[in-house]
Amino acid sequence: MLFSEKLRALRMEKNLSQRELADAASLSLRTIQNWESGERMPKKRESYAALARVLDVDVNALMDENAAFSLEARDRYGARGARQAAELVRQVSQLYAGGDLAEEDMEAMNLALQEAYWAVKKTNRKFVPRKFR
Repeated sequence: MLFSEKLRALRMEKNLSQRELADAASLSLRTIQNWESGERMPKKRESYAALARVLDVDVNALMDENAAFSLEARDRYGARGARQAAELVRQVSQLYAGGDLAEEDMEAMNLALQEAYWAVKKTNRKFVPRKFR
């Protein structure tokens, strides 16, 4: 299940409006709307923690594998790494559109591509800003 779907389902389960969730998590209404629509994802682990606290769930219950990948890319390689990771996820997701690939196979493919991303980044260290090496 995607982050946007999880967020919406958990919010509705707690009987909260988007505004109430935003206020309780100290986030903007527009941020919650963007996340639930799938237009954007949280850029910081703290955002996931705030949502998890308000929704009374474990942080890992909110995150999907793509979110963890993007956050780790941000931690390792900064905003540029996060953008590259998000673009990789977006392109791979387009490959699955309309297909009949089983959920387990999609997850396995995502993990393989993420591992390939880390290997390439490690090999091409000269393109990684010094502060992230």
